[in-house]
Amino acid sequence: MTFYEILVFIHIFSAILGMGPGFVMTPIAKKASNITELRHAYALRNKLHKFVMIGGTLLLVTGLWMGFLNMYLFQQGWYITSLVLFLLALVSGPTVLVSSSKPIKALLKEHKGEDIPAEYFTLSKRLFFYEHLINTMFLIIIALMITKPF
Repeated sequence: MTFYEILVFIHIFSAILGMGPGFVMTPIAKKASNITELRHAYALRNKLHKFVMIGGTLLLVTGLWMGFLNMYLFQQGWYITSLVLFLLALVSGPTVLVSSSKPIKALLKEHKGEDIPAEYFTLSKRLFFYEHLINTMFLIIIALMITKPF
C-alpha cells in the first residue's frame, strides 16, 4: 500500500466512524417516551458525539492531506464543493447545534417528574431540523466523493 492509499483507507474508515453515529443521534432522542428515557438518550448522544468529533477531524485532516499530495484535487469541483459543505457542517456544530441544544440540556436538568414537557418538543424540533440539514449535507458529500461528477 502506498502512503496515499493508507490515507484513503483512513479517510473512508473515518467517514464510517464519524458520520455513522451522526445519522442515528436524532432517532435515538425521538424514541424516548418519558424524561428518564430522554435523559438517557441525550447521554447516549453525548457519547456518540465523541465518535463524530474524532471521525470528523480525521476526515478533514486526511481529505486535506490527500489534496496537498495531489494538488489537482483543488481544481476539481466535487472536491471543492465537498470541502465547502464539510466546513459549513463543521462550523454549524459549535454555533447552531450548540445554541439549539443548550436549552434542551437545561430543561432536562431542571425538569421534575416523568412526563416530557411540551417545551421540549418545540426546542427539539429546531435542533432536529438543523441535524437533518447537516446530515443531508453529509449525504451530498458522500455522493460527491463516490461519483466525482464534476
